[in-house]
Amino acid sequence: MAPTKNKNFLSGCGKVNETVTIVLAAFGLVLAIEGILFSLFPGSLKRAMERIMVMPIESIKLVGISTAFTGVLILWLVLS
Repeated sequence: MAPTKNKNFLSGCGKVNETVTIVLAAFGLVLAIEGILFSLFPGSLKRAMERIMVMPIESIKLVGISTAFTGVLILWLVLS
């Protein structure tokens, strides 16, 4: 009996299917972790957001770019 592949809504799209599936899975994981953090530590996250509100825009941009780069690097290392 031949092994079966997992089917999803993008089945049959080849390499695009694999890439989109990975990106959607990563996005789902981010949302799940964020939701868990918000439900377990709402006070801490609220205080963190209050601190972010007074940070200079350039600092927020730097944190965002650094975080995005790190995330892409981790995905690339794991998937290559």
